[in-house]
Amino acid sequence: MSGARRGGGLLVAGTTSDAGKSVVTAGICRWLARSGVKVAPFKAQNMSLNSFVTREGAEIGRAQAMQAQAARVEPTALMNPVLLKPGGDQSSQVVLLGRPVGEMSARGFFGTPGPPGAVAADGSPSPARALYGGGRERLLGVVTDCLEQLRGSYDAVICEGAGSPAEINLRRTDIVNMGIARAARFPVVVVGDIDRGGVFASFFGTTALLSPQDQSLIAGYLVNKFRGDVSLLEPGLEMLRGLTGRATYGVLPFRHGLGIDEEDGLRVSLRGAVRESVVAPPVGEDVLRVAVCAVPLMSNFTDVDALAAEPGVVVRFVDRAEELADADLVVVPGTRGTVRALGWLRERGLAGALARRAAEGRPVLGICGGFQVLGEHIEDEVESRAGAVDGLGLLPVRVRFAREKTLARPVGSALGEPVEGYEIHHGVAEVLGGEPFLDGCRVGSVWGTHWHGSLESDGFRRAFLREVAAAAGRRFVPAADTSFGVLREEQLDLLGDLIEEHADTAALLRLIEDGPAAGLPFLPPGAP
Repeated sequence: MSGARRGGGLLVAGTTSDAGKSVVTAGICRWLARSGVKVAPFKAQNMSLNSFVTREGAEIGRAQAMQAQAARVEPTALMNPVLLKPGGDQSSQVVLLGRPVGEMSARGFFGTPGPPGAVAADGSPSPARALYGGGRERLLGVVTDCLEQLRGSYDAVICEGAGSPAEINLRRTDIVNMGIARAARFPVVVVGDIDRGGVFASFFGTTALLSPQDQSLIAGYLVNKFRGDVSLLEPGLEMLRGLTGRATYGVLPFRHGLGIDEEDGLRVSLRGAVRESVVAPPVGEDVLRVAVCAVPLMSNFTDVDALAAEPGVVVRFVDRAEELADADLVVVPGTRGTVRALGWLRERGLAGALARRAAEGRPVLGICGGFQVLGEHIEDEVESRAGAVDGLGLLPVRVRFAREKTLARPVGSALGEPVEGYEIHHGVAEVLGGEPFLDGCRVGSVWGTHWHGSLESDGFRRAFLREVAAAAGRRFVPAADTSFGVLREEQLDLLGDLIEEHADTAALLRLIEDGPAAGLPFLPPGAP
């Protein structure tokens, strides 16, 4: 960087959730990394069921791990110091600096009056309650310390906000949007999704609702997902500048197939969602159809992305038993609520459909919580506190939930191929039979493992798909040259291209180096 100060930075906020903050943050990281800038991503507080395990054994949001890859650096807990993993609409597990510290209710988290907000796995007051009970300043101190450590090691830190900075009911406790921007004196660029409509009103309203102090950090805007002729948008951008005194730093076009890791496992709409490869036709005569059971509190559903990247593999999420009928492979994915998912499978008739598949020798794969539900017995006094529960009995496995969470990056082999993965689970599996399969087992055409990410190992994925095709009677041939790692790098480069080709990179670089501009106009609510 040409600026004199090390540890410059920028906060990417959004007018709404899913406005494109993760994409823009990753794109800026990749553009800077390609420009020779040593850059790191940061998100003070993330709510997501998609997580990742760093090399030091810390759990962080998977979106931040993806952004670290975009920045070409190793992800660490510093990049996502607070991770909230929802257990329902009213509570979340709190992961602090990569380690779980307890369960927190929404009231307890936001410091509102009510019953005690956080408990440890055994029901006693947890460190999470003590931390959040100490008030916003204590938690803000934790996240700003992590940010300062990153700033001391990197030329630039690109922060991602959460939701919208204009959630004024939460401003008092905010540590991820204007709270961290104010603490770090970082300029803020607000991203808006024009594909949803109302982007000008969203930019104006977001700015107008902020206090004068917060407004002074809003540098300008970035339009995301635009379709059409940019010249038609320019009059509106000029009017927006006249109304707010702030520039628009770019108009990013709509792009299909970016395929970056999803962040929020509760909000993603699964019904009818389809992921399929668009890069090449099938190599063999047939395609493979993969159905993923959309269990409640589904976590790390990105496990199936590597399948969807294979030419000729079609992946869809399903929630009805009849949707399994034409599937060549059914995946029961991870979940933050194993016992709840088990009940859901039974209520919807999916449990019976899975049992019929197993009896017919048709392939089923269970991953993490999905592996646990396929077993014979579950003893859970930690996650659901349901006690003893019968599993589906498709694998000779008994599971006991431990209070300590397993966080690991295992390496091994299966089907004659090397495999890498990562583990995030409280359930400890006792495998009582079957053929060994990673840390789990296989019985006939039913496989189970705790290893997330194993299908990203190219040789193993191809060997697994050959077994699935044989069991399903399909003339499917995995592509010999498909590399999931290469495809991911290509996607990250596409994000970098979006920024480099469609954003004012010179102006963004000045923001990162110089900080907020002095004298930005305040925009009082109700301004014309």
